Amino acid sequence: MKLLVVTNMYPTIEDPTQGTFVEQQVKGLRQAGMDVRVVHLDRRGSGMGVYRKIGSRVEHAISGYEPDLVHCMYGGVLAEVTTRTSVKKPVVVSYCGSDLFGEGGVGSLVRRAIGAYRVRASHRAAQRASAIIVKSVGLAKSLPASVDARKVFILPNGIDMERFCPLDRQECRARVGWNDDRFHVLFTNGNGDPRKRIELARAAIELLCQRGIAAELNPIPCVPHAEVPIWMNAADAVILTSIHEGSPNAIKEALSCNRPIVSVDVGDVRERIQGVAGCYLVKPSADAIAEGLYSVYIGSRTVAGRQQMIKLSLEAVTASLTEIYDSVLAANPYSNELRSSNRLEPRSS
Repeated sequence: MKLLVVTNMYPTIEDPTQGTFVEQQVKGLRQAGMDVRVVHLDRRGSGMGVYRKIGSRVEHAISGYEPDLVHCMYGGVLAEVTTRTSVKKPVVVSYCGSDLFGEGGVGSLVRRAIGAYRVRASHRAAQRASAIIVKSVGLAKSLPASVDARKVFILPNGIDMERFCPLDRQECRARVGWNDDRFHVLFTNGNGDPRKRIELARAAIELLCQRGIAAELNPIPCVPHAEVPIWMNAADAVILTSIHEGSPNAIKEALSCNRPIVSVDVGDVRERIQGVAGCYLVKPSADAIAEGLYSVYIGSRTVAGRQQMIKLSLEAVTASLTEIYDSVLAANPYSNELRSSNRLEPRSS
């Protein structure tokens, strides 16, 4: 199968943290033997003006590459233009969070207006898409009621469990330069996004310090994805305080490393940590977050979360994604004609 991936999030030399979940999914598809080409509209590096090139770049890629299917890995204007441009090729759209939730009522008036427009564009793309992938039930509920539920699939991003695995805590702390006499809490988004509410995390840490605990909040720096497991394994706990999320990869990655989690109830966090002793779902208040962190502090500071993540390994999610692609191609008349001309045999069950 030839797959064209269109995305506005992908790691670059200047920003190795953006779109790592897209890069990982592409990695899984290629490892499964799929021919994948990526069109990256770098909105962070090139600015919003890059969106003016979406149509021409997608048209050029389709004509030159002749993919069987196009997968747009983000909603908003990107998906709206891609679904409008790709007429004869079926398009799968993955929604990730803010493309359906918007800005959550935070940020400047301009930013919130852009977020509202992004949501409207996502809704238009959802009507045209051959299939829709959302990362959690909450995202599925945010789709317009007029969207055919039969083409909606709930599939979180996969986790590279070879990369995200338990490591020696002291060795990891030495590598990141942390003092071993502190209770280290990792905040997994250090780019200043107001939707992540780092001020709430800081308030909780201050409450712990007032109780005589040498607690320290450590926002993760801009490091390559391959180094993230070192920071996670160095931490005593991983914290999430976002206004909204789709299916936060940091939670799944932390569980794969057997790290304790204290999180507000967003995205699919409740489902991910259910039954994992030592992880805490708390209300979005400094007091509640601090209490959850205190429970980690007095506990073993490790959890048995890795087993929970096997069903969301990169390989397992890639297999599910491939099944979605096959179902889309089987239902698309242009794809059926192409398969016939190429003499492709259907997959055996």
